Amino acid sequence: MHPTRKAALTAIALLAVATAGCEPGAASTSSHRSSAEPGCPTALTRAKQAVKKAEAADAPWKGPTTGPEAAGHGKSVVFIAHDLSNPGAAGVAQGVQEAATLLRWSARTLNGQGTPAGYRSAFKKALALKPDGIAIAGFDTGSIADEIEQAKAAGIPVVGWHAAPTPGPDGDPELFSNVTTRVEDVAKISADWIIARSGGRAGVVLFTDATVPFAKHKSDLIKKELATCSDVKLLSYQNMPIPEVNKRAIGEVRSLLSRYGDKWTYSAAINDLYFRHTAAALRAAGKDGAGAPFNIGAGDGDPSAFQRVNGERFQAATVPEPLTEQGWQIVDEFNRAFADKPASGYVPPVHITTAANSGGALSWDSEGYRQAYRKIWGK
Repeated sequence: MHPTRKAALTAIALLAVATAGCEPGAASTSSHRSSAEPGCPTALTRAKQAVKKAEAADAPWKGPTTGPEAAGHGKSVVFIAHDLSNPGAAGVAQGVQEAATLLRWSARTLNGQGTPAGYRSAFKKALALKPDGIAIAGFDTGSIADEIEQAKAAGIPVVGWHAAPTPGPDGDPELFSNVTTRVEDVAKISADWIIARSGGRAGVVLFTDATVPFAKHKSDLIKKELATCSDVKLLSYQNMPIPEVNKRAIGEVRSLLSRYGDKWTYSAAINDLYFRHTAAALRAAGKDGAGAPFNIGAGDGDPSAFQRVNGERFQAATVPEPLTEQGWQIVDEFNRAFADKPASGYVPPVHITTAANSGGALSWDSEGYRQAYRKIWGK
C-alpha cells in the first residue's frame, strides 16, 4: 500500500492501518511485538505527517525574484564534477550549460575522477583556463584548499554544489555560495519515509560513501533519524565509495542477502546511483522489483532514478535535488558575484518522488524557475 494513496485518511486512521501490519516486510523485524503495537507511535505519526507534506506535487517557485541583470557576453565558467559517473553532478552540469548558453557565456565541464588527486588536477586545469568563475560539485573543499586560495587571489569566485555542510556562503576555504538542499532535511525525510511506509517496523541497509565528508554526514543523519523508532533496525551500514559502486554492488548485495535474507526490508543510500547497480543483484536473487527491499535514494533524482521509481524496478522513492534548477542557481550566484552583490541565500525545499506522485516525469524542479531567472537577468 503506497503512502500517498492513504493521504486522505486522518492521522489516526493512518496509524491504525500502518500498525495493523499491512506494510510489506513489517513482521520480519518485530516478531516480539503484537502487529497492532508499533514500537514508536509518536515518531510514526510525526514521520507520516512529514512525508505527506514532502510528497505534495505542487511546487511553485519560492526562490529569488530580484537580483542584478546579466553580466555582459563573454563570461566563462568551469564546472568541476566529483565524478561524471555521478548522475547528480552531471545533471547540475547540464543546468549550468543551459543557463550559460542563454547568457552567451561559455561553460566547460571537467571530471574530478572521484579522487582528491583528481580534484586538484582538475582545479589546476581550471585555473589555467583563467575563467571568470569556477564551480565545484560533490566534493569537499578541504581537498582543494590551496587551489581555492589561488582562485581567490586571482579574483575568481568559487561556487559549490554539495561542497560544504550547509547551503550559502562558506568561509573555510571560501566559497561565494554552496548550492544545495539542507542535508539535514534530506536525511530526515528519507528516514521518515522508511518509518512511515513500514509502519514503524523495518530492517534497513544504509549505503554511503565515507570518503566524501558531505555524504558521510548525510548517512550519519539518516542513521540518527532511523534510531528514533525502536522497531526500525539498522542491519548494516555499508561503505561503498561512489566510483566503486558499479564494481562492488553485486558482491555486496549477495553478501547482505546471505546474512539477512527477508529481514532486509528497506534500504537508503546517500544518492540514487547505488540502486542503479544493486538492482541487477536483487533481480538475480529472484527479488520482485516492486517488493522488498523497498529502496529510497536520499538525493540527486536523476532521470534513471525516476525511471526505476516510475516502473517500480528496485527503487520505491527518491528525494530528488532540482538538478537543472540548481545549475541555473549556480549561474545566478556567479552573476551576483560578478556584480559584487551578496549570494541569493536560496535553499530548495525537500521533496519525495514516488510512482504515485511523479506523473511519469523524469526530473523534479520547482515550477517557474526559468522564468524567474530570465526576469532577474533581463533575458
